[in-house]
Amino acid sequence: MRGLQTPLARDCEVTMIPSGERVVVPAGTEVRVLQTLGGNVTVQGDYGQLMRIDEKDVEVLGEDYQKQNAKPADAQPQSGEFDPESVWEQLRTVYDPEIPVNIVELGLVYECKSTPLPEGGNKVEIQMTVTAPGCGMGPVLVDDVRRKVSGLPGVAEADVQLVWEPPWDQSRMSDVARLELGWM
Repeated sequence: MRGLQTPLARDCEVTMIPSGERVVVPAGTEVRVLQTLGGNVTVQGDYGQLMRIDEKDVEVLGEDYQKQNAKPADAQPQSGEFDPESVWEQLRTVYDPEIPVNIVELGLVYECKSTPLPEGGNKVEIQMTVTAPGCGMGPVLVDDVRRKVSGLPGVAEADVQLVWEPPWDQSRMSDVARLELGWM
């Protein structure tokens, strides 16, 4: 559905990219869909500004968008025992809103470990960074990771930290990311 130009169906709070500032965009504002990865949608406004519409609000893009991006009816909430690989699977569903590559392939996740808690469940600790120190989207991505990991079976606590050392650079990207971005 990339490239769809559509007016917003209602007022919608969005996250401005790259500042991370939350603003309300009025109903009727024309936006162009740029990226629909990880559930959230990156759009471009009339004056070229980039904005992220949260997954919970994508209905503002109208029926055409909803029809073409409907989730399978058989998608069920996950259940069962804690599986450390499921954490990595969830991390692969978090995308930088400007780059069509998930945070794992971009090399933004520096550490991911889980520890069983005495009272039951697991504490998952994640250290991650962003592609540029001044990027205002860092806290937004941290919230995405925390929300997605916290929803996994057996996760009692998700501690997600934004770190700056070592600084991120393109050498941390996987071959998959380089290929996706045409850098190979």
